[in-house]
Amino acid sequence: MKVTVYYKPTCTTSRKAIKFLEEKGVEVEKVNYFEKPFSKNKLKTFIRKMGMKAQDLLRKRAKEYKELDFKNKKYTQEQIIELMIKYPDLIERPIIVKEDIVILGRPVEKIEEIL
Repeated sequence: MKVTVYYKPTCTTSRKAIKFLEEKGVEVEKVNYFEKPFSKNKLKTFIRKMGMKAQDLLRKRAKEYKELDFKNKKYTQEQIIELMIKYPDLIERPIIVKEDIVILGRPVEKIEEIL
């Protein structure tokens, strides 16, 4: 079994997810989306496959979240996705992809759903 993990190397939850998968004997392809950014289409597809809206994937602890005043401003889905592309720290992580299944691997135990 092989899965792709879209992650940030300095993110503790991302590292835990990768370790969890490797301990289960899963072949992991790691994609650092800060070095290899998401395309707009790929991010839209992932959001759709997770059954989310763009705002559900926002990382509320990111400094950009506060700076862009998401609490008080009304952004469209399209604007949120464009901001996520511009500021990848806004994207909650890790995103786990197995074949046609996409999940947010948070908490790490949620990854069990696709194994």
